[in-house]
Amino acid sequence: MKTEFSIEQLADSQTAVSAQAIRKCVHCGFCTATCPTYVLLGDERDSPRGRIYLMKEMLEKNQRPTAEVVRHIDRCLSCLGCVSTCPSGVDYMHLVDHSRAYIERNYSRPWHERALRALLAQVLPYRHRLRWAIRLGRAMPSLSRGGSLGALQTLARASARANASATDTPTTFAKRGRVLLMQGCAESVTRPAIRAATVRFLNRLGYDVVFARGEQCCGALVHHLGREAQALSLARATIDAWLRVLESQEIDAIVMTTSGCGTLVKDYAHLLRENDVYAARAAKIGELAKDVSELVAPQDLVAFAQPRTHRIAYHAPCSLQHGQRIGERPKQLLLAVGFEVETPHEAHLCCGSAGTYNILEPELAARLGERKADHLDQTRGTVIATGNVGCATQIGLYSKQPVVHTVELLDWATGGPEPEAIRIASTAPRR
Repeated sequence: MKTEFSIEQLADSQTAVSAQAIRKCVHCGFCTATCPTYVLLGDERDSPRGRIYLMKEMLEKNQRPTAEVVRHIDRCLSCLGCVSTCPSGVDYMHLVDHSRAYIERNYSRPWHERALRALLAQVLPYRHRLRWAIRLGRAMPSLSRGGSLGALQTLARASARANASATDTPTTFAKRGRVLLMQGCAESVTRPAIRAATVRFLNRLGYDVVFARGEQCCGALVHHLGREAQALSLARATIDAWLRVLESQEIDAIVMTTSGCGTLVKDYAHLLRENDVYAARAAKIGELAKDVSELVAPQDLVAFAQPRTHRIAYHAPCSLQHGQRIGERPKQLLLAVGFEVETPHEAHLCCGSAGTYNILEPELAARLGERKADHLDQTRGTVIATGNVGCATQIGLYSKQPVVHTVELLDWATGGPEPEAIRIASTAPRR
């Protein structure tokens, strides 16, 4: 696509990256088949190539964003399905991130939208605040039958129900190596059983697991809200906390169990590329960052496997299959320990979680969640596995089956306890 950015505009590195991405787009339309909002709405402005045109006009002409443009960009889930199918290599991820930051600086949203976004930015990335918010959500009467507040309360209650008693204390008997496990923000509060299962599983395979004192949210939640300064601040604080551990201990990998976080952490070098102090630090962190499914190979699990009879319906989070391009690895691990695994129809489409999307765009998110759950429930799977806490929570709102993290199943199949969601489902009356 032809662009007309000025030399002065291109001196800004973000604009230069966006201009390069726009120029690569040839409007072939391959992306429309993998864009969830275009599949639902059929509106060209809600397709990647349509949004690219809107973003080009806004950025190139330094336009004040209009409500219409903002609406169509807000509807993007940042699922990156378009990136997986683009034959031209368009860097849509950095383009839409830049556009969101531009909108945040140059557009005045209605007061209720500003208030909700500010609330999310000041609560979700901070563990103590999120715990109190969940307690409040459980105690409050129904806020509404729909809308963002209703969605927020529903998610809070679903997360609270999923909470299981679990220890965060790692054991230390290193044989194979030592890893730093990312604590995260939302996952550690809403699904602590995932972290406990990860520690057990990695210990069993010979890894010593340690945590970093002072670690913050990775910044992904606010980054996708366009709150650039807050995202950078959280990223720097987390990098500092991790580096203190790296300087005092030999660490083989920084392991993440939330794939949405993993996608941003692996991109820290780009996020902090202009910071003379943090650019090299961010690159080092990115090299060490691994999803938990990347740390072990299928053959590593054979000796530990205690095969279970459950058939698994596997949902690959967008941040794994499109963001990190490792969506099949968890499935391979599940097969290695003896599970039967099925992939649902439209496996490439987003479930509608997408960070805060299910709160900010509850109607579209609900349609995507119901569609995803229906496809998963149509498989022969009796358990749904995924690798992202947001996906697990979102799908759990609509599916008839228990939803667990992949690592919970790997822990169970190699000698750990039965995941609580499966145990509860096995004793509950069928819906």
